Amino acid sequence: MKSPKSTSLKVFSLSLGCPKNLVDTENILGILKNFKPVHSPAEADLILLNTCSFIQPAVEEALEKIIFIIEQIKNLNPKPFFIVTGCLVNRYGIEIKKEFPEVDLWLPIARQSQLTSKLEKYFPNAFKKSKRVLTTSSYAYLKISEGCNNRCSFCTIPSIRGKLKSKPLQELILEASHIKNCGVKEIILIAQDLTAYGRDLGYKNGLATLLEHLANLEFSWIRMLYLYPGGINKNLLNIIKKYNNILPYFDLPLQHAHPEILKSMGRPFAKNPQKVLELIKEHIPEAVIRTTLIVGYPGESISHFEYLVQFVLKNQFHYLGVFTYFPEQGTRAAKLSNQVTSREKQRRYQEIMTLQQEISKKWLKTWKGKEEKILIDEPHPEWPTLFKGRTWFQAPEIDGFTYISSLNASPGKFVLANIEDTKTYDLIALDISD
Repeated sequence: MKSPKSTSLKVFSLSLGCPKNLVDTENILGILKNFKPVHSPAEADLILLNTCSFIQPAVEEALEKIIFIIEQIKNLNPKPFFIVTGCLVNRYGIEIKKEFPEVDLWLPIARQSQLTSKLEKYFPNAFKKSKRVLTTSSYAYLKISEGCNNRCSFCTIPSIRGKLKSKPLQELILEASHIKNCGVKEIILIAQDLTAYGRDLGYKNGLATLLEHLANLEFSWIRMLYLYPGGINKNLLNIIKKYNNILPYFDLPLQHAHPEILKSMGRPFAKNPQKVLELIKEHIPEAVIRTTLIVGYPGESISHFEYLVQFVLKNQFHYLGVFTYFPEQGTRAAKLSNQVTSREKQRRYQEIMTLQQEISKKWLKTWKGKEEKILIDEPHPEWPTLFKGRTWFQAPEIDGFTYISSLNASPGKFVLANIEDTKTYDLIALDISD
């Protein structure tokens, strides 16, 4: 086992999956004292891999990363201390431990805060009580709750992460203040179900109340990801309209449109998702809407799928992601009859995505020639005056970028730009703020 030769503990960390995992990783890094991030497992004293296992491709990716890291360090003497945590550990537990004896510590999500006591004998004096270490620059995520009380028939999250457990309001305000003091311009609220925030704590209108507090902290942008459609109401929409720094960006995981499929999925909202879309557009006409859909769900007939296609055509979503259905072990949907073939699922996936590409291209063209405020994320690695940034309607990691030419831009800085050209998912801009 490696022991650090200097006061700095060299750490290789890798966070897979959703931003909720990234926040967990940042909290773990926050307990390390004087650590130095390194770019490869072989350089490290400590390796931290935070895994996802929401769907089968995520499980496969996590296993591939474990094997890759083991290969990277197998001939080292001494070896780095290798920790695997996250959803894969929670979902497969003892099974996965037997497969990879090379891993030194399998850390369930609920025990991440106990890491110090487990590692002190290997790395004495390497820990401290501290706040989370941000690994992003222009934006940061605020995880407002853990788990989920919904029981969608295809979803593994409640079995992995447990029931809804909201973080108390004052704790979130303190964490958000820390993020603001780090110079972050955009704070992004995340949870498995944002609109359920505070129900388990007895809060009334918990999300709306939290938004008001955050708006008064004067972040430039406040964005919300993963709003359950059934939790969208007039009170929440009025709060979003009231504050200029709460972005009218709605990430709604509709998953389908046909009432028969939604009922089979066990989706916890009205049978007609069109109603929530009309409610948003009525109150906030400039709203940008992103959704995700599942194709090839058991029992999804050709007519069900065509209904979904027409729904997409009618609503012209600004952003849309598609998943092919996976029969996840332990879910109700995996036991249903009328499973759709893999080939047909792929055909449906391609049809929706091809349709959405044209919708996206057409919509982005409407921004050509307009002036927009761009938040700079990072410089281009090869072109000194080219940067990757985002407009208010582009969320990091899931939407497109704005590529901007500038002599004075830097990460975390806003610049005024003219949109010179548009692509299928990205914008091309020129800095005019000089």
